[in-house]
Amino acid sequence: MANKSFDPTKFRKDLTKSISGMSSGFNDPKDWISTGNFALNYLISGDFHKGVPLGKVTVFAGESGAGKSYICSGNIVKAAQDQGIFVVLIDSENALDESWLHALDVDTSEEKLLKLNMSMIDDVAKTLSTFIADYKTMDEEDRPKVLFVVDSLGMLLTPTDIDQFNKGDMKGDMGRKPKQLTSLVRNTVNMIGSLNVGLVCTNHTYASQDMFDPDDKISGGSGFIYASSIVVAMKKMKLKEDEDGNKISQVMGIRAGCKVMKTRYAKPFEGVQVKIPYSTGMNPYSGLLELFEAKDIIKKQGNRLAYTTLDGEEILDYRKKWIGENLDKVMSDYLIKESQVVNTAEVDEEVVEDNLIEEAFNE
Repeated sequence: MANKSFDPTKFRKDLTKSISGMSSGFNDPKDWISTGNFALNYLISGDFHKGVPLGKVTVFAGESGAGKSYICSGNIVKAAQDQGIFVVLIDSENALDESWLHALDVDTSEEKLLKLNMSMIDDVAKTLSTFIADYKTMDEEDRPKVLFVVDSLGMLLTPTDIDQFNKGDMKGDMGRKPKQLTSLVRNTVNMIGSLNVGLVCTNHTYASQDMFDPDDKISGGSGFIYASSIVVAMKKMKLKEDEDGNKISQVMGIRAGCKVMKTRYAKPFEGVQVKIPYSTGMNPYSGLLELFEAKDIIKKQGNRLAYTTLDGEEILDYRKKWIGENLDKVMSDYLIKESQVVNTAEVDEEVVEDNLIEEAFNE
């Protein structure tokens, strides 16, 4: 009797048919949405123009007033709409007014945005699972690109929270809530991995009570961080400078300290300070000059900053002049250099592999 040969294609098809919820192959992100800031985009994705991906769960966590909603419900939603991505905005704080969204150029028409007001973790989970079940019944070519934004996870309640409140018990559901938040994120990660659907959430942080680990803690615990694809921690600082960068005593906005705690697309634990003036909003170049200085790409020369382009041209200017066109040139050069390093590494690997094969045959 002849032995059957192994057919990986048939094996894959049989598995995907017999095991519900399983897909095969790689799920590398194809669609990325800008955060509205070049430096933050780079720290998250390794590219100045990408940002957060569809097919993943991204969390921005920080204290109140740190700029989480500005970036997620404002910048990211607008950028998604500009790319033709439909947005489902879930508001658990009852704080996202239409006038505020309009001020950030978000299109609130029904064709571009569905705003849902929810207070329960279970309701958010049911909304996501129902949508994804319907989404999978569509033909692949008919499936739209969709971004869910939950603002915020920290304000969502459990049935126990409601029951205790009705009884006048204000302790809250501290035991079950972190587990439910982790379960929500973990299940969503598994459900959307192979789909053109993304989830961006904001979450709250609270002061650590551990003297040996003083960093702020994210609501939901460590399990929540493990379940998320990308985690950005944010800290609020006062912006006390005018439009020209001169120090003043009056608070003119916030300085959002953003630290990427988890990402698979760039080096984690790097941070940037992004300025968000009350009068003008976030400048997409904010923090970019400081990022290039930290990487020793732009160097101090006397009281000015210097950079030599790939074409050999030297850009030497005062700090206040380092905006727009100059930084665009540095970004362009930097991405070219990085691609050359990647290509060189690939060539080196091929040479090593060829040498190993040649040595093996010569032995």
